[in-house]
Amino acid sequence: MSTPEISIVIPVYNEEAGLPALFDRLYPALDKIGTSYEVIFVNDGSRDRSAAVLREQFERRPDVTRAVLLANNAGQHMAIMAGFEQSRGQIILTLDADLQNPPEEIHKLVDKMREGYDYVGSIRRKRQDNWFRTYASKAMNRLREKITRIKITDQGNMLRAYSRSVVDAINSCKEVSTFIPALAYTFASKPTEVVVEHEERSAGESKYSLYSLIRLNFDLMTGFSLVPLQWFSMLGILVSLGSAALFLLLILRRIFLGPEAEGLFTLFALVFFLIGLCLFGIGLLGEYVGRVYLQVRHRPRYRIGAILEKDAE
Repeated sequence: MSTPEISIVIPVYNEEAGLPALFDRLYPALDKIGTSYEVIFVNDGSRDRSAAVLREQFERRPDVTRAVLLANNAGQHMAIMAGFEQSRGQIILTLDADLQNPPEEIHKLVDKMREGYDYVGSIRRKRQDNWFRTYASKAMNRLREKITRIKITDQGNMLRAYSRSVVDAINSCKEVSTFIPALAYTFASKPTEVVVEHEERSAGESKYSLYSLIRLNFDLMTGFSLVPLQWFSMLGILVSLGSAALFLLLILRRIFLGPEAEGLFTLFALVFFLIGLCLFGIGLLGEYVGRVYLQVRHRPRYRIGAILEKDAE
């Protein structure tokens, strides 16, 4: 177990009900691959019995199971970072605990990695999400690709594989807020994607609300590109030129045609539009300033309460 070929990192947050089904499918799927592996569960401060269930599973399969128990909830991506830092495999995969990505699909990514790729993403063949979530995700994918130049067809799918060198590069980063698939893409020299199956959640409910998805996309765009600021700067220039032209037009109209009392509400609408534009710009700038604020505090990204693992021989 000292140097397995494959490491599977699985963040767990309030997944008590679905973990037994995950165990029943995950280990047989990995055994069929026919190579050495380790499974690293990262309990992200769950409030249910997830930590106790992971401890029981560790006692059943201590040879290939490890559990990292975080002291408090740090978020999915920070939990994965904790798993990456504990991983020892040459091929590191991430997998959600809700079984929406069937463990039986893991071999597809492993086979692709063995062909020489250093980053393998996955595309869900038929998403089992509602129509709003599906099309909103596709729209954000297109927008993100235009802004960041990061080509990830299905950014919401966590089933991904990374080479040891890419994970080491990720571990060397000390960002307190990041999107791991996009960060890995920037380090990969030979990325690719494969199509995988997708199933309905086995138990529980999604931990991502609409607000969380919006926050994730804000983090993605502001964390990997200055394009939003550049776009807003260009928009500000265009609005300034338009406002100057309108001001000149109103002066000429007053000189040649007299005052226009009926245009008061038009001016109100224009002022409200400009105020809204300014507020949006302040919010966008605040996103970047906020990222700097979080980074310069140098607080730990997560705290590990305990690590369950077999003693090294």
